[in-house]
Amino acid sequence: MLTIVNPKNLHDPSPNGYSTAVVMPANARVAYISGQGGQDGSGAFSPDFGMQVKQAYANLRTALDALEARPDQVAKLTVFVVDHDMSKLEVLTRNVKEMFGKALPAQTLIPVPKLAIDPMLFEVEAIVVLE
Repeated sequence: MLTIVNPKNLHDPSPNGYSTAVVMPANARVAYISGQGGQDGSGAFSPDFGMQVKQAYANLRTALDALEARPDQVAKLTVFVVDHDMSKLEVLTRNVKEMFGKALPAQTLIPVPKLAIDPMLFEVEAIVVLE
């Protein structure tokens, strides 16, 4: 239902866990999922960046399930990373590929000095095309 576009004359972004562009079908219903952080069901955060990323994607999956949507219906992700450095890219890429497989959404990573809650190290928001 979504068309992924990775032009041949641009660097292939898929090894890094995203697509250049994603086209939505005409007359699609769209849902916007608020930023999901790495807190568990009790609101607690692991101090480990990798654990927070894994939990944030689990939380995103729960939000998708509530919408009766699948990961391949996600058109766009925006991720926010506290004190981003290149060592965090492997963690981010692994988690996005585990969730989305080959249906990689368009994605923007925004480094930030801090997020809404002090122990929060990562946040992901999504734009989803509903059937």
